[in-house]
Amino acid sequence: MSARTIAIVGAGIAGLTTALCLARKGISSHILEQADRLEEVGAGLQVSPNASFVLSALGVLPALERQWIEPERIVLASGRNLRTLAEVPAGRDARDRWHRPYGILHRATLQRALLDAVAECPLAHLHLGTPVERYDRAAIGEVIGVRPDLTIAADGVWSKMRASVPGAATARFSGHVAWRFMVPFEGAPDFLHPRRVFAWVGPHAHLVAYPLREAKAFNIVAIHKSASGAHGWSHPSGDAGMTLRTDKFASWNGDIVKMLQQAAVPLAWPLYECGDGRWFDDDGLLLIGDAAHATTPFAAQGAAMAIEDAAELAEAIANAPEIVTAISGFETRRRERLRRVRSRADFNRFAYHARGPVALARNAVLALRSPESLAADFDWLYGYRPQI
Repeated sequence: MSARTIAIVGAGIAGLTTALCLARKGISSHILEQADRLEEVGAGLQVSPNASFVLSALGVLPALERQWIEPERIVLASGRNLRTLAEVPAGRDARDRWHRPYGILHRATLQRALLDAVAECPLAHLHLGTPVERYDRAAIGEVIGVRPDLTIAADGVWSKMRASVPGAATARFSGHVAWRFMVPFEGAPDFLHPRRVFAWVGPHAHLVAYPLREAKAFNIVAIHKSASGAHGWSHPSGDAGMTLRTDKFASWNGDIVKMLQQAAVPLAWPLYECGDGRWFDDDGLLLIGDAAHATTPFAAQGAAMAIEDAAELAEAIANAPEIVTAISGFETRRRERLRRVRSRADFNRFAYHARGPVALARNAVLALRSPESLAADFDWLYGYRPQI
């Protein structure tokens, strides 16, 4: 194995998980993070069984299980009349079917658990307050004290490292904005359920809701079409000309519309994605996670794909005689997986936002499906076992 020391740019979920996966293979890494301290980014997060499989192998899962909720079911429903269209069993059924749990939690809870694991790991070295504005292998080597065999860019959808990979896909606005806000458990409307994940669907828009134990509140994400969206995770309403367009939900159930109108400080998350570009510069820089292949959240797999990347990259590096060969095999495996996940997200976007005859046909087809048969549709996704 030629790789001895790895540099990782970014201490988000992708970067921290990669460091832990490498350490599990006996490989040292240095995580370079521009922030002086790690703060909450984003809000709620769904951890599906394909991701919890990796977190279990890393020993992180018990810390999450003490704080998260395992929803009893995932429900697709009409935004117009709240009628259930389809449901997938989760909770104990997820553990029985996919052999790992499906949990919902605050993103900060996962990041904290990963950060604690990194702090206890002698092979993972975190450098806070260390910005990397561009890829420079020698300069990175000066910071960490040794020239890295590989630099992994885990710096997200707006990656600064991406510009140093010829042919890498650029981030592009998807045409949708997600609005995030919390509704406290106390006094929450009756249609919000303390043990379920809901996705209400309607023409050109949909709304996701699920409980967060840590926040004692429901995480609400309202997604609608938008002409443009500024870069960033959290833009208050009115910033960059963006507002929560409640008119997009005008034909919906009145209680949902009322909740949207009363949303306290909703934050905009413009949804950006990356196409099918290059990830590796054929020398010493590799993109992973959102830096390589950011997707929209219509399949709720963004974090899961980054976690899978981390596991399979570490496995590839540990078992190949040299780095280029290792990454070639890693890319082949991951690109096929990402292709299927992207296709699923695109299908969900079409199905969730359907209208007229298409929506009627969707509802008719779903009415014929049992919860168990719908769960089987996710076996390829949730039942996947990343190499680790």
